[in-house]
Amino acid sequence: MRLLITGAWKHTTQQIEEIKDLGFDVYFMPDEKGDIPIRPDKVDGVICNGLFLHHSIEQFASLKFIQLTSAGYDRVPMNHVKAHGIKINNAKGVYSIPMAEYAVSGVLYLYKHLSSFVDNQKKHIWEKDRGLAELYAKNVCIIGAGNVGGECAKRFKAFGCNVVGVDLHEKEDELFGHIHSIEHIDKLLSCADIVVLTLPLTQQTKYLFDKERFSFMKKGAILVNISRGAIVDEKALEIALDTILGGAVLDVFEQEPLDESSKIWEKKNVIITPHNSFVGEENNERLFKVIFDFISRV
Repeated sequence: MRLLITGAWKHTTQQIEEIKDLGFDVYFMPDEKGDIPIRPDKVDGVICNGLFLHHSIEQFASLKFIQLTSAGYDRVPMNHVKAHGIKINNAKGVYSIPMAEYAVSGVLYLYKHLSSFVDNQKKHIWEKDRGLAELYAKNVCIIGAGNVGGECAKRFKAFGCNVVGVDLHEKEDELFGHIHSIEHIDKLLSCADIVVLTLPLTQQTKYLFDKERFSFMKKGAILVNISRGAIVDEKALEIALDTILGGAVLDVFEQEPLDESSKIWEKKNVIITPHNSFVGEENNERLFKVIFDFISRV
């Protein structure tokens, strides 16, 4: 079978050899916006991220499977995939660990006022801060109880936090203690000190956090978004940062990069990173295992 691999996966020579040993003819496409190095209708499978944002999936007439390098399915025309019986696999679990570590570190950065200590260090100022907060005993609400949410739950619980999950359906879970259905989100937000967004972007979750939803949040709460930017209405977020929230840790935005004119850049109680929370040195090995397990079965 003919396998097209895009630059979304930073593979090693050894990994490609192992894939070839499965019987694949491999073709490389460094840039997903660039030219396809093989006739699209001859491609049996692809390893990609945003390939179909730039090339119509209809021209891949023989496509049998898609392996994504991302966890989300929002960059793939899923209606076409389902209608044509194309097998698809995401990078489930690959980035969960670094993303969870990022979430905890971001909250700690705000709670421990590290930005002011860094500034004082640059100025050679020795000044104590008596207003630092603890993670211990804080109420953490994780919205999206998948792999990333589960890894977040493990780490916040290790700090002695009270952790609850929110997902489509209510259920018991050893990582969260209890996962509530999405219908109860507003009640849970009212007592949450920290809210972590790890849910996928769908038509139902777009702008889930709008002006009304922010109004249910506890005064001084911290919002962490490591899912998709469009989960949050950024105009409503700007207002909430001045009136309700104690701070925010934001790795994703609806439009990336975040516009230079956005007022969010200027907020002192915000950490902004360039969609970077997924990065970790073990990602490649985890991703290769996911890829190899999947394509060896197609």
